[in-house]
Amino acid sequence: MPQEHSGQGTEAVRPADPRLTARSDAVVAAVADELIGLSHAIHAEPELAFGETRSVAKTLAPLRARGFVVETPVAELPTAFTATYGSGELVVGLCAEYDALPEIGHACGHNIIAAAAVGAALGLAEVADACGITVTVYGTPAEESGGGKVLMLERGVFDPAALVMMVHPGPLDIVGARSLALADISVTYRGREAHASAAPEHGRNAGDAATIAQVALGLLRQHLRPGQQLHGIVASGGVAPNIVPGHAELLYYLRAGDSAALDDLMQRASACFEAGALATGCTHEIRPLAPPYTELTPDPALLFAYREQILGTGRVPLAEAIAATRPLGSTDMGNVTNVIPGIHPVIGIDAGGAVTHQPEFAAACVTASADLAVLDGAAALARTAIQVVGDQLHRDRLSEHRIRRTSRQEERR
Repeated sequence: MPQEHSGQGTEAVRPADPRLTARSDAVVAAVADELIGLSHAIHAEPELAFGETRSVAKTLAPLRARGFVVETPVAELPTAFTATYGSGELVVGLCAEYDALPEIGHACGHNIIAAAAVGAALGLAEVADACGITVTVYGTPAEESGGGKVLMLERGVFDPAALVMMVHPGPLDIVGARSLALADISVTYRGREAHASAAPEHGRNAGDAATIAQVALGLLRQHLRPGQQLHGIVASGGVAPNIVPGHAELLYYLRAGDSAALDDLMQRASACFEAGALATGCTHEIRPLAPPYTELTPDPALLFAYREQILGTGRVPLAEAIAATRPLGSTDMGNVTNVIPGIHPVIGIDAGGAVTHQPEFAAACVTASADLAVLDGAAALARTAIQVVGDQLHRDRLSEHRIRRTSRQEERR
């Protein structure tokens, strides 16, 4: 997806109105126990991509109770929703994620993301009229695999938003978090079964095809560009030692610094997958399992404001030069920030040295440190919105950007 905004304009944003931030902070403090309870409740019942029915109900409950207008499902996705409050001309979007990982649950801390988004929305609802904004929580399923945000973006759910924000937990606080473009693919090989001892010459070994492809990918790695990555698993490779495998499947993630580099990697990796089929006399099929994720393109003014506000909570984020050297993952929020001004900062929790996608990190996502991240994240997101929409220069910029975006979309239709 091509980048449609550049974050043009000065980064600096005028200070937020302290009367408005105090009102927002007071709401977040008043609902602190409810937000922490929401985070723990989602964590206790992890659900996988597009099946997050209980998590959606839990996330919506405090919003419904406070007058948010809920629409669900949206974008033809059963666990996607919007929850909206206010009638201001500028729509402030907050993304709630709530899907978990297979077997290790909320090892990416999406319970924290959902609760922080709800807290920020409740804080902003208190000052929506004074700020001239509409607050919308976007319930976005299947971030781990499936690309819920990409589908919602393509189907017009985000069209009203002037800006979209979220926070993601991690071992450290990082304001200008970056991400890699991602392709999530399945490679299926089909051969011919035969008795592995009595008639092996009649077989065509799909398991061997997968092995050859993986060897080729391993050799390719030494020639990859900086930022390009390959990692995958064998999802199936046979059913018994005495049957030549007639079917095998590889599941792979391909990553790169941007979409152009990802396209280059896909071409080179595809040749490796084809090599396995050619060498063994099998056929193969490469199939995307989710829409491609693009790299994050955060809006400079929102980053400036968020850094000020997260510092105000007492947190000290990594210096930008150090943050730029950190290893990266991928997120479908990248697709959103390539079209709509937005941010995806990382909020730190004490995970005892564990990192995301480890069972120990999942356990850390319901500790006191994680609970504090919910409250600090909610307050900082709300304060960031108040600061940016309160600066007329940036308010006009965001409004004009949305008008231009809408005009381009109408022309395409």
